[in-house]
Amino acid sequence: MPEDLQRNILHGARISSENNRCREFRCRQGGLQGAGAGVKLSPGRRLEQESDFWGGFQPGAWALSGPARQNATLSSLTIALRRKSLQPASQLFPTFSLPEDKFHDYCGVFGVYGHPEAAKLTYLGLYALQHRGQESAGIVATDGESLVGHKGMGHVAEVFTEDALSRLVGSAAIGHTRYSTAGDTDLKNAQPLTVSCQKGQVALAHNGNLVNAATLRKELESRGDIFQTTSDSEVILHYFARSKHNGIPEAVAEALDKVVGAFSLVMLFKDCMLAIRDPRGFRPLCLGRLDGAHVVASETCAFDLINATYVREVEPGEMVILDRRGATSLRFAPPAQPTQCIFEHVYFSRPDSVVFGRSVQTSREMLGRLLAREHPAEADLVVPVPDSGVAAAIGYSEESGIPLKFGLIRSHYVGRTFIEPTQAIRDFGVKLKLNPVRSLLDGTRVVLVDDSIIRGTTSRKIVRIVREAGAREVHLRVSCPPTISPCFYGIDTPTKSELIAATQSVEEIRKFVGADTLGYLSLEGMRRAVGDTQGRYCLACYTANYPTAIQEPLITLRNRD
Repeated sequence: MPEDLQRNILHGARISSENNRCREFRCRQGGLQGAGAGVKLSPGRRLEQESDFWGGFQPGAWALSGPARQNATLSSLTIALRRKSLQPASQLFPTFSLPEDKFHDYCGVFGVYGHPEAAKLTYLGLYALQHRGQESAGIVATDGESLVGHKGMGHVAEVFTEDALSRLVGSAAIGHTRYSTAGDTDLKNAQPLTVSCQKGQVALAHNGNLVNAATLRKELESRGDIFQTTSDSEVILHYFARSKHNGIPEAVAEALDKVVGAFSLVMLFKDCMLAIRDPRGFRPLCLGRLDGAHVVASETCAFDLINATYVREVEPGEMVILDRRGATSLRFAPPAQPTQCIFEHVYFSRPDSVVFGRSVQTSREMLGRLLAREHPAEADLVVPVPDSGVAAAIGYSEESGIPLKFGLIRSHYVGRTFIEPTQAIRDFGVKLKLNPVRSLLDGTRVVLVDDSIIRGTTSRKIVRIVREAGAREVHLRVSCPPTISPCFYGIDTPTKSELIAATQSVEEIRKFVGADTLGYLSLEGMRRAVGDTQGRYCLACYTANYPTAIQEPLITLRNRD
């Protein structure tokens, strides 16, 4: 680290990591000072206001040195420091993503076994699952002799060319789309992960999160294992390679016996494919058929695109073995209390999918209907926040009798911008994505329907946009309960301190976002909407009651998949 930077490090600075995020810091003559809590930094993103330096946890960056180290609380990550020159907003800088105040699912998985165009079908399947991950994509195929893969950073259409797909020959393939956290846009963490061991080549694609991954990794490293990624998924491969079982299903089952958490997996070997779901069934995984071939996907919408037929879900605790003999079911774990992620129905999954045996569109419309019963409003229009709030708004409109109008138009072509992300420019983020239809909103009383409020910052800007378009009243309605706790089972959630409902009452949130009224759907209403009569859903982000022990609270090893 340059000496001028070392001299500016604050004596007594406290640096903390939560979920691979960091707290923001300012560096003046006195050194580093806290400048906000739990802000998620991306590569190239700078602090706001008059900051002279920015700090962000990044693997492989400069390690802290000097007096600050004694007072720093760090995980195995390091903090990077770089001088920030205050330049006009028009100056070009490295890219930054427009802020999006939503949860993100970490990935989608897809597989085809027994079709001559397996890789091309997998490409199409990943295209349908693009909403589950936009940072990277990958496909591994086999011709029965060896595994060949291609992966890269970006959207599916950006990663795969016709030439790349032509090299992925064989009748079996698996694929993965991934969403990553800040500092984790690294190709080495893109999936499927592929390794070779005494049992042969194996590729793995994982949706979920292993809550005991760091403990297991330390144990393996103490035995001499060398890890190639920061993904928790790699732990499974290490235990598979260490297994003394010669049979592939038995060795995989032994590896899975070590891990705790959420995992929907597809694993590819030269002569078979495995589709696996954890004993609690946190994440979706389903089976289909196409012209005699077997298909596996996170969501049924991927089947629709390739004209495959939905067969059934992979059951919790089930391993489905696909080989030349057909499909064989194996129970690798005893039954457990199901804890399916309810947010798949609230937000993550595409509305045209069937998830956990239920239509997502049906669930979301019912969320809106029950929301209208619980929180009616005197209004002229129901306006959805597109796209995720549309189905709930339809239900709210039908139940209340208030006309539905698309008073906000979403641009689907906004991704990154190359201008300096000062606060003045950052405020344009929501406007770039959403634009009001003034002729509809002017002079009206609006029920604004959204699927969730996470930090509250985006909701505040949307309410302001609607008011500036002439709305006399804005009544914000949310089709889920207040989100008070982070998720450890495969969702990119902010830390608890960033969740506005964890620290503020509904009335305080209403004042913050600037709505005339604010209503959240109740927990019981949400369960009714998804048909949960037997307590089969995980509600931890609304109740803080986690279905498994969280061995590494708020600091997870993996830059998540």
